[in-house]
Amino acid sequence: MTSLSTAATTNVVGRRGPALVVLCFVQFMLVLDDNVVSVALPSMRDDLGFSTAGLAWVVNAYFLAFGGLLLLFGRMADLLGRRRVFLTGVALFGAASLVCGLAQEPWQLVTGRFIQGAGAAMASPAALALITLLFPGTEERTKAFGIWGGIAGLGGTTGLVISGALTGLASWRWIFLINLPVALAALALLPRLVPESRAGRAVRLDVPGALLGTGALVSLVYGLLRTGQSGWGDTTAVGPLVLAVFLAVVFVAGEARTAEPLVPLSFLSFRFRAAANGATLLFSAAMYAMAFLLMVHLQTVLHYRPLTAGLAYLPYCAGILTGMWLSSRAVIRLGVRPALIISFLISAAGLLLLSGVAPGDGYASGVLPGMLVTSLGCGLSLPALTVAALTGTTEENAGLGSAVLSSVQQVGGAVGVAVLVALATRRSDTLAAQDDLLHAATEGFSLALIVGAVLLTLGAVLIAVLLKRDQRPADALNAQEAPVNHRNCT
Repeated sequence: MTSLSTAATTNVVGRRGPALVVLCFVQFMLVLDDNVVSVALPSMRDDLGFSTAGLAWVVNAYFLAFGGLLLLFGRMADLLGRRRVFLTGVALFGAASLVCGLAQEPWQLVTGRFIQGAGAAMASPAALALITLLFPGTEERTKAFGIWGGIAGLGGTTGLVISGALTGLASWRWIFLINLPVALAALALLPRLVPESRAGRAVRLDVPGALLGTGALVSLVYGLLRTGQSGWGDTTAVGPLVLAVFLAVVFVAGEARTAEPLVPLSFLSFRFRAAANGATLLFSAAMYAMAFLLMVHLQTVLHYRPLTAGLAYLPYCAGILTGMWLSSRAVIRLGVRPALIISFLISAAGLLLLSGVAPGDGYASGVLPGMLVTSLGCGLSLPALTVAALTGTTEENAGLGSAVLSSVQQVGGAVGVAVLVALATRRSDTLAAQDDLLHAATEGFSLALIVGAVLLTLGAVLIAVLLKRDQRPADALNAQEAPVNHRNCT
């Protein structure tokens, strides 16, 4: 691919701000749909006649496709063109949203959710790779990632607010139909703002690696989701997990021998990125589970209506925005390592505060303090984790790095929901036979959040031990691999 002229480069730089806005709004939409259905599930069940088991797949189908296909589509973005793959994913996501909004049968909604997840798996890593290439400088990239990570975190919590509001005031169908204007705007605007970019040299897609890697991720996510429903003794859950381990072993062995692997082992062995992705896994497990458990707790134990439960998350969104605003400054002034340690410990403290919320507690005195502390830590963490996980990515592997990070987030979320929700349920069921039902449910909720706080503390320890002391973003971004530039953006 040819290099950009000076004039073309100037035009790209001048359009970076609007491009970032469009990419962030699309990511907001994609992350929002991770949990936008949570509050609306009872209404979907009543309107479409879902069984209890079938209703769970409205959530699980999205997780399965999104988490399982990220690695494949991230690499395809590097090879086929990041803008092309991004726009294809957005178009697919928008079409699937329309299918979901107009669904008349349970299978139509579940199918639409799966296709939504596939579209998200195409668009999300391609978008993050485009941001990586558009902002090559250390400080400007840190700020861009700060906005990106904060908007993504805001989308995760705003989904609950929007779901509660639309379900309570209009219909659950609008939680999908509101995606259409965002998708159409992105399809119209982005081609004018962002040039096409792909790997600078001709490489071939590692088809066996793609099949093995995707198969391992799909099996892992499916097994974890089944475990959360039926427990670890169910063969329909354990079987896919065993298959995932087998496929992963074969995948690693094959990648070590392939001349052009889907995931070069040197990419995964870079300690800074490995530690960041490990911490991201623990963080996602704790925070996804917290969002699910707290929404259930508000409605079943504190007796909030769907609209009230959704609105209760508005201060959480404010905390995310505040943390996002502080995060890029903390990374630039302190370095990635101290910023992440502080943010993880703040989030852990917030979960401990929330674990004490009991029946009869008021919102301002019981729920709000823990919610604000947790959201501040979350807003601080997400941009810094993005900076760390994409350290040293180049034109050749920007999509791959983005896909690995997104895969870790999705798998972490599936692990957290499966394990911590199951832990809470078993604790509640054990106590229900000898105690008040509300108290039993509270004990299960409390235990799960305490375990989530432990996971975040372990993440802080992992960061402290494995990330180099006092390493600043400038050092991290240039470590081992060349910095990203615009040479191959055409």
